Amino acid sequence: MTSSRRALPVDLKKARTVGMALTGLGIALLLVVHWLVMDFVPTEAVQGVVQRIFYIHPPAAWTTFMAVGISALASLAYLWLEDERADAAAVAAAEGALIFGAVLLTSGPLWGRIAWGTFWQPEPRLTLTLLLWFIMLGYFLVRGSIDDPRKARRYAAVVPILGALDIPFIHMSVEWFRSLHPQAVVLKPEAPTADPDMLITLFASLGAFTLLFFGLFTLRYAVELGDRWEQASSSTPEPDPIGAAA
Repeated sequence: MTSSRRALPVDLKKARTVGMALTGLGIALLLVVHWLVMDFVPTEAVQGVVQRIFYIHPPAAWTTFMAVGISALASLAYLWLEDERADAAAVAAAEGALIFGAVLLTSGPLWGRIAWGTFWQPEPRLTLTLLLWFIMLGYFLVRGSIDDPRKARRYAAVVPILGALDIPFIHMSVEWFRSLHPQAVVLKPEAPTADPDMLITLFASLGAFTLLFFGLFTLRYAVELGDRWEQASSSTPEPDPIGAAA
């Protein structure tokens, strides 16, 4: 049992501590963002109070895309090296993509209901984002549908890579196609057109979502590796003390 602990690819206790610390910092910063949104940032002149969803929706999109990208890179690493640490990272990031993607797909229609008069329109960015969420859901469906663990991991590893290829199309869809989504106001070749106080609040929210994601990601990564280590340890027979003494 001692040798199995020494063979651990990461210090699980340290990883869990780091994950809890990052999660706590993310939650604390979210509380600051709540104050900024409610009391600091000015109300947008055209859309009014509903525009405050802006401080949730783009950060959720950023975090979702980042999670998909990490899952895709970890999946590529697993296909190349077959290292379980890479597969565990892909799983943890994919779960984050589903969680923050759900926030993205919930906050968007709530905003659209006021701005466009409807919760949903089959326009390019909405459709491609929903497709991305289902692609990441498919990652877990593939893993659960194959009995052989090694084959399940290898086949499923292709899915986040396909999801990552969808992200540039989501980002550029407002430039390439007719879309209800507005043009970029922050990521522009020239200077951003948003109010400085709005930018401060937006970047604070981006930081909070990023910290929260990496905290949850680190915790989930440690749990995933811990579960695999326990399974490997339980399947390894204990040495015979009589035989060892002989």
